Amino acid sequence: MSGAPEQNRKRRPFKLFLISTDLQVQDDLEGLVLLSRGFICQEQDQGRIRKDALWVKVLDNGLMVKIEKKYLLEISADLVGLVEPVSDLEVRLNLLNNPDNLRQLASLPNNAPLWVLIGGQDELAEAELKYIGPLSGGSSASYFGVELKGSAVGRGTCNGSYKGVRYFSCPDACGLFVPVSHIRLRHCFHHNHPKVQPVCVSLDGIVHGGEVRFCGALPGRSSSSTYVGVLLDAPAGNWDGLYKEHRLCHIPCHLYGLLLPVSNVFAEQKSQHPNLLPQVPKSILKPALSPNTKQAPTSPVPAPRMPLVLPAKQALTPPLPPPKPTHKPVLMRPLPPPKPQNLTPVSASEHTNGSHSLLSPLRPTELEVGSMVEVNDPPLFGVIRWIGHLGAVKEPVAGIELEQELSAGTDGSYLGERHFRCPANKGLFVKLRNCRRDSRFPVPEKPVNQVERCNSIAFADWGSERVDEHTPPLDGDEARQLYEGSKRGIQGHLNSCYLDATLFSLFCCCSSADWVLFWPFDAETDQSSKHAQDLLRCEIVNPLRRNGYVCASKTMALRRLLEAANIDAGFTNQEKDPEEFLNKLFQLLRVEPLLKIRSVTQQAQECHLYQLFPPTLPASPAPPVDSPIPMASPASMRVASVQSLLESSFLHGGLKFAEAPSCLLLLMPRFGKDFKMFDAILPSLSLDITDLLDDTLRQCSICQAVAEWECVQCYEDLDITPGQLKQYCQTCNTQVHSHRNRASHNPVKIAVPRGPWSGPLHHTRQRMSLFAVTCIETSHYVSFVKHGPQASDWLFFDSMADREGGENGFNIPQVRACPEVGRYLGLTEEELSRVDASSLRESARRLLCDSYMCLYHSPELSLYK
Repeated sequence: MSGAPEQNRKRRPFKLFLISTDLQVQDDLEGLVLLSRGFICQEQDQGRIRKDALWVKVLDNGLMVKIEKKYLLEISADLVGLVEPVSDLEVRLNLLNNPDNLRQLASLPNNAPLWVLIGGQDELAEAELKYIGPLSGGSSASYFGVELKGSAVGRGTCNGSYKGVRYFSCPDACGLFVPVSHIRLRHCFHHNHPKVQPVCVSLDGIVHGGEVRFCGALPGRSSSSTYVGVLLDAPAGNWDGLYKEHRLCHIPCHLYGLLLPVSNVFAEQKSQHPNLLPQVPKSILKPALSPNTKQAPTSPVPAPRMPLVLPAKQALTPPLPPPKPTHKPVLMRPLPPPKPQNLTPVSASEHTNGSHSLLSPLRPTELEVGSMVEVNDPPLFGVIRWIGHLGAVKEPVAGIELEQELSAGTDGSYLGERHFRCPANKGLFVKLRNCRRDSRFPVPEKPVNQVERCNSIAFADWGSERVDEHTPPLDGDEARQLYEGSKRGIQGHLNSCYLDATLFSLFCCCSSADWVLFWPFDAETDQSSKHAQDLLRCEIVNPLRRNGYVCASKTMALRRLLEAANIDAGFTNQEKDPEEFLNKLFQLLRVEPLLKIRSVTQQAQECHLYQLFPPTLPASPAPPVDSPIPMASPASMRVASVQSLLESSFLHGGLKFAEAPSCLLLLMPRFGKDFKMFDAILPSLSLDITDLLDDTLRQCSICQAVAEWECVQCYEDLDITPGQLKQYCQTCNTQVHSHRNRASHNPVKIAVPRGPWSGPLHHTRQRMSLFAVTCIETSHYVSFVKHGPQASDWLFFDSMADREGGENGFNIPQVRACPEVGRYLGLTEEELSRVDASSLRESARRLLCDSYMCLYHSPELSLYK
């Protein structure tokens, strides 16, 4: 026994318990409280010995209650932190029934391969472990930080940070923090085999190749038998990855999935004869011939089969799936399994014939982007849109746009990264060697010139009529009924989306730029200008407004004129920017510039567009908001409005409008797809330019009298509403700058129109209205257009939304109503910064996060043009 005094003894750790049954207890403050089976609690009266009951703190609700000991089950302290974040109490109890498995998961090394449950259907996704521990100071709850891999890339919620604290590093939208119930070990293969082990299965006497995607016991079955889920290389399966509503793995199409006992699966080894027909894929291997059967020298040798080696059983039994997450991650379309040719091995005597021979003139080395090809047997036909390398695939891969939809197809994306653009379910990625030229057509002698092909003859079935009569734009429901649908808007062709989106934005529902269609010039000396104006007015704008559709041959004619008028080629076939197109178009039409902007020290400069620059101040904190849109707190997105961007750009550049513009085209600040200045830019519905006009009456920011001074330093002053323009009358300017903190400011005298001015100034503010937004994503431009006075009156336009035919096919433009974006445009800058980014619908995300150019107009001033 120790002789130390009782108070100096080292206190033992507080014991932790699990409530074994549902209880009702009386609390002095809360009254009758229900405690559920599975709640965790911690003893609080360590110094007092009680025979029948203990005072405990319930960790799940923070209450202090007294519970009889018979309802408490003591649990080890090292397990409590692991199960505390598990909200489903039955799952928590099941986990605690297997403490060894919990401790094994808690001791996993960094970068350990895992399966993680994501999505609304308990889908298993590949991941690597990056962090185990609490997510806030003082908390005992341990979370698993993982980086998503494979087809799950882009479906995460973070980059390894949580509430501003970084716990590990990974690409954006690839990180997740999950409880222990959401992870399963991925070590279900022999250590000498790769992570995704190639295997063989025998079906009806034919051996098919594939990859193991699941290995373990089946949920809800008392038997410990091990089953294997296989993703086949050929469409010979009948399983979609689900077992009794539990998703065991991800299978893009049920025709490529099989679930069968482990005894029916054999690990595949590389053939010992690597030089024999290397182009024959593993999915067509046949059972080995008997020793008495003669075999041609060039026949392929089937791969030897060996039993699949499995680890210890405890690593294979996963916990029950957790409850479905409250918020669904954004789903990315999975990559379909490659579909190799279903070829039969041929003998040496057959090598000089047939389209599949090694000496065939249709070998893959002659294939390129734009080639019309076929894959599989029976064949699937399509056009190669992209050739390159994907991930760990060492061979070249072809991205194909199929003629027909395929349930396992994509939209041209692979693992969240877009490599080409095509309609949904028509994109397919296969190894280039598995492609062959389209056997329906002879080998072309030379590529088709797509510029020359875009004419009224080749596009006869897609043609649009000339309209000579001036046609004003429709609005409201009439505009929606005219434009909405497929084959509406302006048809795209050969990288024309920059032109299509810009013209649709400018002219479909707004007449403020119509003056360029009638700008006078000398018809004798300016023949090219006359031709361009006539083409723009009668072949594009008027037909668009009357019939809702313009053929690509019309815009190609305009592109030819632009290319002929400029030394640098590329307008007919290369990607361009909207600002380059508009500058060249207005130069060709010889119209006067849209904007006249004056700096402090220079004469007014003329231009057609203005590039915005970012403000120097972040958005100020905002009060709580009652909004039907899901909000995150604190702010989750970096947001700026067009109003604040324009004011900041003009203020710090010392710029003013020399005259009020009738049409204002503003380019958003962005530096390529990898770095945007903001997560979202809010296109201000109404743009107040009153204080940005030169030589006009302006109100004092404090007393509303006529302003005579303006101060750049006050714009950034945190004590007087930072991020807003500051202008003062003589009296307020003296008072504001008498403060010692502003003694270093340098206010500038501003011009005031002549006249007797006294007292508060009451005059109409000069405002401009948003009428369109052009957006860009992966070098593809689309448009959002305001078509009426209601907040929900918005249209979305894509000139290449769909496609008909292959290499010499046609793009199908599409316009659809998107009223949902209106509610986001009605938010303030601060409110939008707290919107949960994962709640944004696709249309709202593109409008707010991919905006490239915002178009404003003043209908009253347009009448004077």
